[in-house]
Amino acid sequence: MNVVTALKFYITKMTEESGPGMKVLLMDKQTTSIVSLAYSQSEILLKEVYLFERIDATVRSDGLKHLKCIVFIRPTKENVALLCNELRYPKYGVYYIYFSNIIAKADIKLLAESDEQEVVREVHEFYADYLAVSPHLFALGISACSQGLTWNPTHLHRTVQGITSVLLSLKKYPYIRYQHSSEMAKRLAEKIREVLGKESNSFNFRQESNPILLILDRRDDPITPLLNQWTYQAMVHELLTINNNRVDLSNVKGISKELKEVVLSGEHDEFYANNLYLNFGEIGQTIKELMEEFQRKAKKHQKVESIADMKNFVETYPMFKKMSGTVSKHVTVVGELSSLVGQYDLLKVSELEQELSCQSEHSAQLQKIKRLLNNPRIRDIDATRLVMLYALHYVKHTNNDITGLLDMLKKRGVPEKYTKLIHNVLEYSGVHTRQSNLFDREAVAKITKKLFKGLSGVDNIYTQHTPLLVETLEDLIKEKLSTQVFPYLGNMIMSRRPHDIIVFMIGGTTYEESLAVHNLNKQNPGTKIILGGTTIHNFESFAEEVQHATTGTAPRYRTRNN
Repeated sequence: MNVVTALKFYITKMTEESGPGMKVLLMDKQTTSIVSLAYSQSEILLKEVYLFERIDATVRSDGLKHLKCIVFIRPTKENVALLCNELRYPKYGVYYIYFSNIIAKADIKLLAESDEQEVVREVHEFYADYLAVSPHLFALGISACSQGLTWNPTHLHRTVQGITSVLLSLKKYPYIRYQHSSEMAKRLAEKIREVLGKESNSFNFRQESNPILLILDRRDDPITPLLNQWTYQAMVHELLTINNNRVDLSNVKGISKELKEVVLSGEHDEFYANNLYLNFGEIGQTIKELMEEFQRKAKKHQKVESIADMKNFVETYPMFKKMSGTVSKHVTVVGELSSLVGQYDLLKVSELEQELSCQSEHSAQLQKIKRLLNNPRIRDIDATRLVMLYALHYVKHTNNDITGLLDMLKKRGVPEKYTKLIHNVLEYSGVHTRQSNLFDREAVAKITKKLFKGLSGVDNIYTQHTPLLVETLEDLIKEKLSTQVFPYLGNMIMSRRPHDIIVFMIGGTTYEESLAVHNLNKQNPGTKIILGGTTIHNFESFAEEVQHATTGTAPRYRTRNN
C-alpha cells in the first residue's frame, strides 16, 4: 500500500495512453495540486506534455489543433459543464478524458451529446482524487470540514469521494470501523458503505488480506495539533507552513529570487526524503555534513586542467548543480527555523507544552505559564496555545485559573480572535466530548509502560508527547481495540489480525501522527498502515478548524509576525 505509487501509476498511464506526440494537460484546481505532488514539471515534460492549462481559466490558449489534449478533472457538475462547452468548440485535435473518480452515466451521456465534432478518443475513470503527500500519508485539502460540530454537506461529499478514490486506487474493499462517540465518524462510515454497495462492480477485487478502514475524529485528540514540533518536516509546517509540498520563504530577509518558494518533496529530493523525520539537533548536524561534502566537490571542480577534467566536469555538472540547489534550499530553511526558535523563545514554550500534555502538576505549571505570558518575546499564538492546553487539561480542576490567564492574554494585547479560541476549544473538545482521557492515560494497564519509559530516559524533553492515535493503532494491530468504543459498521466483525489499515482523521491529521505511523510500519513488518485526513494541520489551520466548527465562521490566522 503506497498512495504515491498508486497516483503515479495513473498519471503515467494517462500521459502514455495517448501515444507519441505533443500534448497539453487540461486540469482543474484540485487535479493540478494532485499532479504537482506526484510529478515535477521536468518529469511531466519527459512525457511530451508541453502545455498545462486550467479548464476553469478565463483566458486560455487559442486553438492548437496539432496538440493532443489529456483532460484530467474531478467529476463535478461544474467541470462536466465546462468540458461539454470545451467539446462543442474544441481547441485541440483530439481529447483523452480521465475523471479522478466515479462519474455518473448521465454525465457521460451529456459529454457524448456535446462531442459533435467527434474529437474524444477515450473516457476513463482513474481514481486519483486525493493528495498523496508521502507513501503512507494522504490529505483532501479541506481546511474546515464541520459547521456547528456537524458535517458541512459539501465537505462530507468530498470526503466520501476522496476515501472512495483511495480504496479504489489501492484496490481495497475494507471492513469499516469508526469512533462510536463521533456522529461525524458514524455518518461518514455509513456514506462510504453506501458507495461500496452502489458501486460493487468497481470494488470487485481479489484480496489476499482483509483491510480495515478506521474512521476517527480530531475532537478526541485536540492536543497533538496544538504542540510545537521538533522533527524537520513537522517543524517546517508549524513555523513556515507546507502547502502542497511548497514552502513560501518570500518573507525571509535578503532571500534570493530562486529561493522565495522552495519545494520539499521526498519524491524529488533525496536529502529531504532521508532526513524529514530527524529532530532539530540532528538536522543541524546533517546539514553541516552536506555543506562539507558540497565544498569538497566544489574544490574538485575548480581543477579543470586537462581535456579529461573538462569531460568529467561536463558529465558531473548536472549532478553538481542539483546538489548546489539542495544545499542552498536546506541551509536556508534550517537557518530560518533556527532564527525563529531563538527569536520567539520556542524551546521554553515547547518544554512547557510537553509538560502540560504529559504531566499533572497544576500549581507549578500555572506559574510557568504566567511567567511566559509576561515574556515579550513569546508570540501571541504561543501564549494562546499554552492557555488552550492548560484549559483542556485543567478545566475540571477545582483551583483552575482559566479566567485569570484569559485576563493576562487580554492585558498583553492578544487579539480577540485568539482569546476566543480558549472557550472554542473547550466547546470543540472539552472533557464532555472526548471518549478518551488524554491526561490520565496511565490507567492500570499503562502504568508499567509509563514507568519503563521514565526509567529508560526520554530521548528528548521536547518530544515526550505521544499522539492518541498510536495507542489506538497499537490496540488494533494486537486485536485489542474495543468493539464498543470502535464498532464495526453493519455488525461485521473481522476474525483475524489486520494486515492493511487505512486510518482517516475527520478534522485533519498532523505530521507528528504521520511520523508515528511511519514508526509503527517499521515496528510491525507484517502490517501496513496508511494515514489520511481532511487536511494536515499546524496551529494556524487547527485554530481555523476549531473556530469554524464552533461558530461557523473562519477568520484567517497568521503564525508569523504577530
